[in-house]
Formats: sequence, structure tokens, C-alpha cells
Amino acid sequence: MNSKPFFAFILGTRPEIIKLYSLITYAKEHKLKYCIIHTNQHYDKDMDEIFFKELGLPKVNFNLNIGSGTQGDQTGRMLIELEKILIKIKPTHVFVQGDTNTVLAGSLVASKLHIKVCHVEAGLRSYDNEMPEEINRIISDHISDYLFCPTKKQADILIKEGIDKKKIFITGNTIVDAIYSCSKLALKKSNVLKTYDLKKDKYFLLTCHRPSNTDNQGNFKTIIKSIDNLCKKEGIKCIFPMHPRLNSKKEFLSGFKNILVTHPLGYLDLLNLQINSKMIFTDSGGIQEESCILKKKCVILRLNTERPETVKVGGAMILKEVSENEISKTYHTLINKKIN
Repeated sequence: MNSKPFFAFILGTRPEIIKLYSLITYAKEHKLKYCIIHTNQHYDKDMDEIFFKELGLPKVNFNLNIGSGTQGDQTGRMLIELEKILIKIKPTHVFVQGDTNTVLAGSLVASKLHIKVCHVEAGLRSYDNEMPEEINRIISDHISDYLFCPTKKQADILIKEGIDKKKIFITGNTIVDAIYSCSKLALKKSNVLKTYDLKKDKYFLLTCHRPSNTDNQGNFKTIIKSIDNLCKKEGIKCIFPMHPRLNSKKEFLSGFKNILVTHPLGYLDLLNLQINSKMIFTDSGGIQEESCILKKKCVILRLNTERPETVKVGGAMILKEVSENEISKTYHTLINKKIN
């Protein structure tokens, strides 16, 4: 094992890139020894390559090109390739962030090779074991050596689960670093509003990618119809940067004239859209957090959330059920609500 710290940042999706941005930047600026390993769990260049460029991050040292697949297939291929790399480069610490298959594979391999596992955004719980992310984060938390929690709430959860207090650190959320660093840059450099002929507070933003919404045809149709109807009533459009895994649904979406479907957007464009939107509809945990930091109202297209702070402060609401009536009611409650 190396005598000096050698950090390996393992990432595979756009939220991981954004939330590890400040740590990688710190390592670079302080001339620490580090490398970046990209599993390519998000396999579309619009889902990650543009993020590295916009955030000014160094080039990836190892690119696994894992791509899509079933949970077992994707995680299994990651385990095989990550083990080869970590045995070869021998880092002292592995950093993983969040709850993806990349996090699960990275923490498992590192733990079995007796490399210190550092879990950024530890302790989040939705208490919904039907979510693969819930399984990933629980396992990763319980084999990590350093657990970096956004708030005391997550630290308390870990302590109740029997994790040693000495391993737990309350650090805040690294998404705040990215927001503060990039929001002004987004307003200055992004031309997304002009490109799609959008005006401030005159459009909705939708992001939707979770299997509970997109693999469930009834849920997906309900969400799209509900938002399209709200658009008609408000006399505005909804911009929907669509995840590549939803390409098969393009024909269905073409029937809704108020839903403006685009390819995945870069971080600066997405930030600009959030800042200037009338309302955000999302099933993304990262967008929930970003909307909260940006003080934008957000309808969470889920029945639960591992980020209850976003709801507690009053700017976001979860659904009681996925129905047109519930989505409409939640929207109108939020739009008329005063947020401190």
C-alpha cells in the first residue's frame, strides 16, 4: 500500500460528476495524487462528456465503457473491470458518491481489496426497497470506512443502523459547491432559453428517468398528460430534456404539443432552465436538491424521497399517488404557496 494518500474517484453518471466536482478540483489544486475512473454507466456523451468540459474537470484516467444492462449484468461487469484497475494502481482511498450501481461496485471492490472506502452523500434512506438505489446505498454505507453525511439527519440514521460514530462525518452537500460555482456562469454562458424560445417564468421544466415512472407505462402516460394539461391551462410549454433510455417513447411524446422534448442538456443549460422556470417537475434526487438551493418550487414525481429536507423547507412536495388529479393538486398548492 502507498505511504502517501492516493485517491481514486470512481464515477459513472452525471450526478456523480457534479457532486464529486469540488473534491476532484480540490485534489487538483492542492497537487494531491489522484485518478478518475469512469464506468460510463451513463453511456451517452450528452450525459457526461459535456459535464467534464463545462466544469473544467481533468480528463478521465480509466474509461470502462460499461453502458447499459440489467442490474446484475451492469454491476458484474463493473466489478470485474474495477478490480483489475484497483489491483494495478493501488490507491489508498476510493471515493464513491450516491447510490448508483457504480457506487455499489466501487465500494465492494475497494472493500475486498482492503482499500479505504469514502462514501460521499452517505446515510440517505427512502425506506423503499423496491428502489435499486436504496439497496446500493445501504450496502455501500455498511462497508465504508468514511461516511460523509449531508446533514445530522443522515448521521443519526447511520448511528441507529449500528455504524461506528467515528466513521461518520457531517460535511454538508457537495452539490452546493457546484451550484455556487456554476449558477452565475450558467446565466452568462448558456443560450438555452434563446435556443428553445423560452421566457423567464413562462415554462415548466420536466426531468423523468426512474424505472418506477418510465418502465411503468401507466405512470409515464399519467405524468405526461397531467403536465400537458397544466401547460394548456397556464398557456405555456414544458421543456423535457429526455434521458436516452426513453428513446422508444418518442412517438408517444410527439402527441403532446405542449411538451418540448430535447436531447440531454449540459449542466450549465440545465441550471439556467431551473433558475428561470415557473415550476420544476422531477423524479431526480439531484434536481430536488438543486431546486431547493436555487429556491425554485418543485413537484417531486415520487411517493417518497431520501431527501426529506427539500420537502421540510416548503419548496417541494411529494405525491400521494401518481394520478392526474394529484399532480394538478400538488402543482396548485405549490404555485400558491409563499416560500420564505
